[in-house]
Amino acid sequence: MEEACKDGAEAASSPVDMASQEGVDIIITMLPSAQHVWEVYCGQDGILKAKGGVRPALLIDSSTIDPPTARELNAAGTAAALHHDARPCSGCSAAHPTLIDAPVSGGITGASKATLTFMCGGEKGAVAAAEPYLKLMGKNIVNCGQSGNGQAAKVCNNLVLGVSMAAVAEGLALGSKLGLDPKLLSDIFNSSSARCWSSDSYNPCPGVMEGVPASKDYKGGFACKLMSKDLGLAAAAAQHCGAKVPMSEEAARLYQQVVDAEGADLDFGSVFKHVYNGTSTMHV
Repeated sequence: MEEACKDGAEAASSPVDMASQEGVDIIITMLPSAQHVWEVYCGQDGILKAKGGVRPALLIDSSTIDPPTARELNAAGTAAALHHDARPCSGCSAAHPTLIDAPVSGGITGASKATLTFMCGGEKGAVAAAEPYLKLMGKNIVNCGQSGNGQAAKVCNNLVLGVSMAAVAEGLALGSKLGLDPKLLSDIFNSSSARCWSSDSYNPCPGVMEGVPASKDYKGGFACKLMSKDLGLAAAAAQHCGAKVPMSEEAARLYQQVVDAEGADLDFGSVFKHVYNGTSTMHV
């Protein structure tokens, strides 16, 4: 916050204070859990509790939460009123604030390079209105359909990510114990059918890639606690619609194993070291 203010940003004392300030036309939030999101929007000092109406006409939540909560938030936005001085975006309602869900994918690298993918759920006009702002941070802005569908896409994406990272870690650890150089094996993965983001852009084996958390003792990446949370969202979504997700359930158990044994903040690629006992040294 202090760094942002040094660069010209103005601090607000609370979410409702932010939503009450003249000149604020759009708010983007990104929070750890559905509970935090609900409190920021609908709590006592939440955005939607602004006296006299909400000034920002477009509200974008880029948190990763469950689709039902995203849809409830959208309904809460529709039930709130805009301030009479609000300046609605083209494609947004002139009567109430318009809220879309727009979770992101691409990791720390994507954020620093502004190449994130935003998965958007909500009214078509609102998603179009949000696109110029989201393009400042990402290169792929995808309209996934109705409210909550952005969260549904993110849940499915991170299910695949969690399972694929565990699979890459498992394959590299096995290869090392069979006498293969992990870097050589990674090169084979990346030019063959095993290629995926976890192997070619975020490899979990130390020494294979520079600049990724595996090269920094698994610090500064996507925390295991967050992957565990996202796989929990996938499990809840699957139960809600009657889908089977056995691979996701097993992956969730592995990441929780790291959280319980090594702490919640290690990057999720640390499953290579702390579950599979993988090393960057090949065994002969």
